[in-house]
Amino acid sequence: MNPSTELARAVVTALLQAGVTDVVVSPGSRNAPLSFAVYDAAQAGLLRLHTRADERTAGFLALGLAKVTGRPAAVMCTSGTAVANLHPAALEARHAGVPLVLVTADRPARLRGTSANQTTDQVRIVPGIDFLDITTGTVDEIGGLLAAWDAPVHLNVQLDEPLVPDDRWQPSPMDRLEPHRQRGEPVEVPPGPLTVVVAGDDAGPPARTLAEAGGWPLLAEPTSGSRTGAVAVRTYRLLLDGDLGRRIQRVVVAGHPTLSRPVARLLAREDVEIWDVEGDGLWRERPFRVDRAVAAATTPARDDHAWLDEWRAADASLGRQLDALLAGEPDLTPYEVAGAVARALPAGGLLWVGASSPIRDLDLMVPRYRVGDRRKVVANRGLAGIDGTVSSAIGAALGRPHSSRALALMGDVTFLHDMTGLVLGPREARPDLTIVVVNDDGGSIFSMLEQGAEEHAEQYDTLFGTPHGVDVASLCAATRTPHLRVTSLPELDQALASPNGGIEVVEAVVRRDTRRALDARIRALRP
Repeated sequence: MNPSTELARAVVTALLQAGVTDVVVSPGSRNAPLSFAVYDAAQAGLLRLHTRADERTAGFLALGLAKVTGRPAAVMCTSGTAVANLHPAALEARHAGVPLVLVTADRPARLRGTSANQTTDQVRIVPGIDFLDITTGTVDEIGGLLAAWDAPVHLNVQLDEPLVPDDRWQPSPMDRLEPHRQRGEPVEVPPGPLTVVVAGDDAGPPARTLAEAGGWPLLAEPTSGSRTGAVAVRTYRLLLDGDLGRRIQRVVVAGHPTLSRPVARLLAREDVEIWDVEGDGLWRERPFRVDRAVAAATTPARDDHAWLDEWRAADASLGRQLDALLAGEPDLTPYEVAGAVARALPAGGLLWVGASSPIRDLDLMVPRYRVGDRRKVVANRGLAGIDGTVSSAIGAALGRPHSSRALALMGDVTFLHDMTGLVLGPREARPDLTIVVVNDDGGSIFSMLEQGAEEHAEQYDTLFGTPHGVDVASLCAATRTPHLRVTSLPELDQALASPNGGIEVVEAVVRRDTRRALDARIRALRP
């Protein structure tokens, strides 16, 4: 057996032992030994193999797979700029604590620092993540590096010629590591102050159970994993700017809250006591003052729900007003699109949400889902970027095949940013996934920020609105992706009620020029 083949098979064996069940490969010559080894492992039924021509897309596909399975997923590529294209997915994984494994092929060490073709410095090319430069002498260190299961890892494999195997490999089934994350003992949050629970991304069900026990309002983002049950407050970001918000005395924070400026203002208040339930991700330090940091939190069950009842009554009133306001709009609004997608998500369903406006629109429109229905709402919130969203959504749908339905919601710029995510070869698995694209011909989120003020109107479209005029239907046709364009809520509801199977795109056309005024009217609502 030639040395590169032997090394590649040892790397793949270590990945299998570490629990990797999905590997995404981008074609290249230098990574051929790894590709052949992965192919043989897939033929033996030990993993699922996915191929993508674009390394950036491949990285986000692996990220989506890892995020929904909780198991490490690997992405493999050749040397040079291919490695740099994995950087965005690696950064998201790093900040979100997702177990993504980058396996990059490299030239032998003797060629480093030379002008050899497709050779660059790949050592620690992604700063801050665990790195191993792999030769025959270091391959045994892979297992220890992958044991943590809570962060990305970069394995840089030095491969010399010959780059093709002399025979087929028949790997045998082997024992795999199972994920195990240790948490500290819960600390009791005493009753007393007027308290709310803020549940950010990936907070999980413990945030809901804590709020229920304390009789506290639950201010949960859509991807928190805790926006279920009777204590979840739909319109919390509107209520925070009113009397109820001003009366808050204590906040228990779980997960990674990033969506709402009212929440950020609440957490910046000097007169509010803040408990932090520590989570995963690169930086555990919060951007706000923390009075008490705990690994987990509990509280005694309370019978007095007067504080919670005030929030629920105000939430019901604001919710009715918001729905009436939107129903009175002459054109389809982004909020109505988000609401339609939220209603279409059945028990056991999966929803991947893009960054920018869609996830914030969804935040105001998600109904109170029932506890135990196992809906999973996911997003890339580690760095909250728009990159790789189509690929991540496809990865998530492939990684959760038992979902009763898979949906994705994203804006038009986000969709265009990852169009290569729809480039799937004829041998590739295609999940049933309905991608809803809210098309307002540009970036409307900035219209609701300082940049969208009237005094910046002259510069706005050039710098922030960035209208593109792209024919989404033609782009979809180029990748043979079914496409449907809708302009009204009844059309959208009908499209969502009758999916065709496979990957399909529903383009919901909305206006951008009225977005700032609509947002101001919503923020002016009072219970």
